Amino acid sequence: MVLPIKIVATGLYAPGEPIGNEELKQLAGIEFNHEKIEEKIGIKQRHIAHLRNLQETTADFVTKSAEDALKNGGLSADDISLFVVATDTPEYVTPATAIIQQGRLQKGEKWSMSFDVSASCASFTMAFDAASRILANNPKIKYALVTGVYNMPAFIRPGDKFSYPLFADGAASFILSKDDTGKSAYIGNQMLTDGTQFDYIGIYAGGSKMPVTKEVLEEEKNGLLSLKPMPGDRNVRLWPMVVEKLLTEYSVKADEIDHYIFTQINRSVIIQVMEAINQPIEKAMMIMDKYGYTGSGCVPMALHEGVKSGKIKRGDKVLFMASGAGLSVGSNLVVY
Repeated sequence: MVLPIKIVATGLYAPGEPIGNEELKQLAGIEFNHEKIEEKIGIKQRHIAHLRNLQETTADFVTKSAEDALKNGGLSADDISLFVVATDTPEYVTPATAIIQQGRLQKGEKWSMSFDVSASCASFTMAFDAASRILANNPKIKYALVTGVYNMPAFIRPGDKFSYPLFADGAASFILSKDDTGKSAYIGNQMLTDGTQFDYIGIYAGGSKMPVTKEVLEEEKNGLLSLKPMPGDRNVRLWPMVVEKLLTEYSVKADEIDHYIFTQINRSVIIQVMEAINQPIEKAMMIMDKYGYTGSGCVPMALHEGVKSGKIKRGDKVLFMASGAGLSVGSNLVVY
């Protein structure tokens, strides 16, 4: 069932001045093949708060991106009745980062709902779906705020030459409302999960299974860990399959999609996927050159950049596709 949902406004925040690949080597004290990172992965720079000595973390990012969206939409924080934050790098295990965001924006007790969605880097697609459906079916909610955010660099251990060049800080927020004009809509989603892959890459310390103790720190089991190599063709195989199922479900042809926004993890993978679905690369939004890989933040950040540049216009059909560790894959089909 198509839902009359409109993305009223978007906002973005990335902390500090951008860090190029050569400067990253100096700031992080690592060596890596920056030519490969730039040519294959597509990353030329990124934003990392702690490498700029900024005392900012996830809650700061979501608050500032939300403030940008509110400004762009000409709205007040008190207009928002639903706060959803999508992330696997929350401010705390509990309380939810969305609750903190609500408190910072609305300054106290309000008749609003706040919760987080955590599905690794696919979190935003799940959060967007949940927020759209709640908004469409709850007459008490006029505006919903959905924020995708990533602060993975806070969990990277010193000297990790694999993670530092890839992962970056950033957030983007959407303000959603019901649309009575019939010009904007949320068409639907397609999700996929394989929980048998939970032990490939993740942050395993800090939860109930492995609290952070002196022994955990000494054994270097804290922070971001890559335990098993992920299949190199995973997204090349999965994304075309999910795109096909999503489009078939809602009787939409690939040619009818104006913009494809994939997880911004690898430029060469996106090129291969666009070839596999027989679509021109010009339809794919790619922002990893400016922002690096920002996990649950990258899909909304890419849409924000597309709207800001004038590439994405009202009435355009946009497909979101995100995948993350675990394994979790999510997609959304939207008429902007």
